[in-house]
Amino acid sequence: MLDIKFVRENAEAIKAAAKKKRMTVDVDAALALDARRRELMTRLEADRAEQNRLSKTIGALPPDQRAKAAEEVKSLKGRLKEAEEQERALDGELRQALLRLPNVPSPEVPDGLSDADNVEIKRVGTPRTFDFPALDHSEIGTRLSLLDQERAGRISGARQYMLFGDGCLLEHAVLRFALDHMMEAGFTPVQVPLMVRYEAMEGTAYFPGGEEQAYKMAKDELFLIGTAEVPLTSIHSGEILDEAELPKRYVACTPCFRREAGAYGKDTKGLYRIHQFWKVEQVVIDRADEALSKEHHQAILGNAERLLQKLELPYRVVNVCGGDLGQSQVQKFDVETWMPSRGNYGETHSASRFHEFQARRLDLRYRGKDGKVRFCHTLNNTVVASPRILIPLLENHQQADGTVTIPPVLRPYLGGKTTLTRRA
Repeated sequence: MLDIKFVRENAEAIKAAAKKKRMTVDVDAALALDARRRELMTRLEADRAEQNRLSKTIGALPPDQRAKAAEEVKSLKGRLKEAEEQERALDGELRQALLRLPNVPSPEVPDGLSDADNVEIKRVGTPRTFDFPALDHSEIGTRLSLLDQERAGRISGARQYMLFGDGCLLEHAVLRFALDHMMEAGFTPVQVPLMVRYEAMEGTAYFPGGEEQAYKMAKDELFLIGTAEVPLTSIHSGEILDEAELPKRYVACTPCFRREAGAYGKDTKGLYRIHQFWKVEQVVIDRADEALSKEHHQAILGNAERLLQKLELPYRVVNVCGGDLGQSQVQKFDVETWMPSRGNYGETHSASRFHEFQARRLDLRYRGKDGKVRFCHTLNNTVVASPRILIPLLENHQQADGTVTIPPVLRPYLGGKTTLTRRA
């Protein structure tokens, strides 16, 4: 959420941000609410001052004037009560208007309408050329008895999966490897709740606007998380941290749940777009310093890149364009891994920085060395998401005899096994 003072002073920049992000918002309506609220506050302060003045002078007035003065005080109290109710209503309206406004993107964010306009920054690794008929991950998984989406569909509907034997163990190997990888980078592992309140979703800027993507447990007013970013970033909500405690570097491995509303008919086969998956997520909370945030952004991006390099997977990094950028992000880099069956790179990681946008919603602050209290800056990035990462793992490491070579870094997590073969 943006500071209303910032909105007043940068209205045109916010309108330009909305245009760049292809969002429809009403900045002027928010400013009009703010103007009404400030006008009301001025009247309230004047009425409170007059009430205090009259209350103090009643005792000194001649008896014949006290009744009139008391009536005036009573009238002022009524007006104040009515105005305070109006103030609370305006506060709520203004907050809702501010919650809809976009964060201002970095000048480094390219223009564009969709992910087709994202700008490639670099490519690492060379996509493999096969000298045999290569299979897609679904065929590989089915032939090796690792994957079953048909039975999963009968149990839970479309966009579900089940992994058996080494398929199940491979997924857990990837997740544990990713967690160890992040602990080596100095991140603290956290086991977080999978169900959160509305305030946590609103605080991380998934609500309002993203309700259709979330699974809601109406009876308990709780939501299943679509990413561990939500509880991780919310850990210190409402707190004032000491600058000496920063940065906070957290990592969590959790199941994630997404309705994929609006994705009807898109990526219906295979493991690319499903309702339930596992993700290892990294979050950084630090002081409000733009240069420092940029350093963190490159660092968390590097964590994901090194993981893919260790998995021996070709990938590219793109600078996400305005039309593909979310409401809350200042800038986002996507990492896309080569997926032979798609004949292209597919998104596997998203690294974002938000400045104080999330922290202001979460009331997440720190006290600086100068004693002043400020809002923190927040960042996050995928470390790995499964089963999507199984697509390039199975497809890039498949062999002509139908087996799949396990990358060396994963072998210790699989009892030293070097190859995935059909189970008996």
